[in-house]
Amino acid sequence: MTNIFETQREMRHRREAAIKRGIVGVLDIGTAKVTCLVLQFTPMPEPANEGVSMPNMGSFRVIGVATTRSRGVRFGEIVDMSEAESAVRTAVQQAQKMAKVRVDHVIASFAGGRPRSYGLEGQVEVEHGEVTERDIGNVIASCDVPPYGRDREIIHALPINFNLDHRTGLADPRGQIGVNLSVDMHMLTVNDAPVYDLLECLQRCDLEVAGLSFSGFASGVSSLMENEQKLGAAIVDIGGGTTSISLFMRNHMIYGDTVLMGGDHITSDISQGLRVPLDVAERIKTLHGGLVATGVDDREAIEVPNPLAQWESERRTVSRSELIGVIRPRVEEILEEVRARLDVSGFESMPSQQVVLTGGSSQIPGMEALASRILGRHTRIGKPLRVQGLPQAVAGPAFSAAVGLALHASHPQDECWDFEVPTDRLGTRRIRRAVRWFVQNW
Repeated sequence: MTNIFETQREMRHRREAAIKRGIVGVLDIGTAKVTCLVLQFTPMPEPANEGVSMPNMGSFRVIGVATTRSRGVRFGEIVDMSEAESAVRTAVQQAQKMAKVRVDHVIASFAGGRPRSYGLEGQVEVEHGEVTERDIGNVIASCDVPPYGRDREIIHALPINFNLDHRTGLADPRGQIGVNLSVDMHMLTVNDAPVYDLLECLQRCDLEVAGLSFSGFASGVSSLMENEQKLGAAIVDIGGGTTSISLFMRNHMIYGDTVLMGGDHITSDISQGLRVPLDVAERIKTLHGGLVATGVDDREAIEVPNPLAQWESERRTVSRSELIGVIRPRVEEILEEVRARLDVSGFESMPSQQVVLTGGSSQIPGMEALASRILGRHTRIGKPLRVQGLPQAVAGPAFSAAVGLALHASHPQDECWDFEVPTDRLGTRRIRRAVRWFVQNW
């Protein structure tokens, strides 16, 4: 754990330095598109007592935006380095041109790596009566880290709840008086190969990495309302190659997972079912797609492009109800997989069971009603929060992860590498999966 611990700490230092200089970029590298936002920061004045303040990097505005078709990425992971590098360079250069500044540091998100969640707990005695930074480090180091595998890396390690004697639900106990200090943590691991490929790609683009994030976490930060993050909600980001799932409770992510299906699979089904190229299938899905057929749809004819057609009689059409018959089975399969992951996570034990759908494919008409029926819970379509300078064209559900990265850069949550943790004391015993543990202990 030491290597990734030190790497994440270096990334946080780079992020703070870049924000102090005023310019930082965020990159959402997905299967369908690569989005780059250039942020201009106005740093907040230094607090009087940094030891008891929540992190706040200041206000920002978006001064550059670019999005381009993703290349060399499959299931949220880079499979062709040169193609992925070209896509990232294109997005960054276009955003820099709009912002008229150079971007050296970026915070990136990705949806691959097959994330796996763990709940950790630790307890120590406060050394001198008042909780200090050292006590926080000691209690984090006392957590039992599971043997998550040599081929995996920790992408998030969030201390989400502190208990001091009889007091619980403390976000930051520094400066408080007590004897026994304990912590509840959520750790998210991913396969290491996609992480190293992403770092290599960004290095080839002459970019310094100032942070890595799971896209489901970023989407939740931007798309969930305050009461949803507090009482409990699931954010389901239906992207191009993957569907990211994350659970939030008490303003923290406590579970993350992915389903290796997304909008590209729907497009592929249309391409095969209607015997058209993928780009034509994507256009048909965007303009005419739907999930709930009505009597009117039987009479609505959709022309299927045929470059070889020379006469009127050779033109081919399909009804919208036929198109819905192609799209709906795949969407149902995706939602059934999401429901299975939610059932395993213990989502039914949470105080609130709101489901928020986001991502580009969540905009298919009828998605909200179908998801409510299959998931068995109240569902809504979530759009990212409005931020200063963000164009309307990139304010939809497809850009939730990119906006979430920007918000997270401005108000980062503490992670274990932000503290002086004696890593030689980290345990190695196996512990239980995340959500049920948190519900039972809170």
